[in-house]
Amino acid sequence: MEGSTRQYFEERAEGWDANIRPETRERLARIVRDLGIRPGSYVLDVGSGTGILIPLLLEAVGPEGKVTAFDLAEKMLALAKEKYGGERVEFVQGDIANAPFPDGTFDEVVCNSSFPHFEDRARAVQEMFRIVKPGGRVAVFHPMSREAVNDVHRKLGGVVRDHLLPEDEEMRRLFRDAGFSEIQLVNRSDLYLVTARKPETFPS
Repeated sequence: MEGSTRQYFEERAEGWDANIRPETRERLARIVRDLGIRPGSYVLDVGSGTGILIPLLLEAVGPEGKVTAFDLAEKMLALAKEKYGGERVEFVQGDIANAPFPDGTFDEVVCNSSFPHFEDRARAVQEMFRIVKPGGRVAVFHPMSREAVNDVHRKLGGVVRDHLLPEDEEMRRLFRDAGFSEIQLVNRSDLYLVTARKPETFPS
């Protein structure tokens, strides 16, 4: 996801929040709430952007939990840090395909509205498997359907024109091949959601 994709988001960082609609915020709040993240969890927010999920995740994990905001675009992260910098939030710049975290670091990995932009999706899912704890969960989601996401990207054109969510079976295969179990997929008008769990024990 280096190069032009990173540049695309760096150039749009300043005006990003102005384009987020109230109903989008409401849907994301509901998604995070429905995930039922346990208090005290350590959560990685992949593709954190300007930090729309950070306050929702902090509320979910409570005072004993922690959130790491992770994004390719430095300007996006800088804006997120201005708004939500604090002792329970860490900000890390990088590419999820080469995640700079030790094995089994996080209880939960969430990925809001960023999966289509991953250049090497198989590698990204493998890295999410590596850095989540045994028994931990990964959740990939958008506050709209797969069809709506793909339509938006096609209409935007340019760099993101072909940044599309794959068909259901391809998505399941990516997670299955990485080693995940309990793979569930929801696709409806107000929600696209994939959840998968790293087994408590798994082949090395």
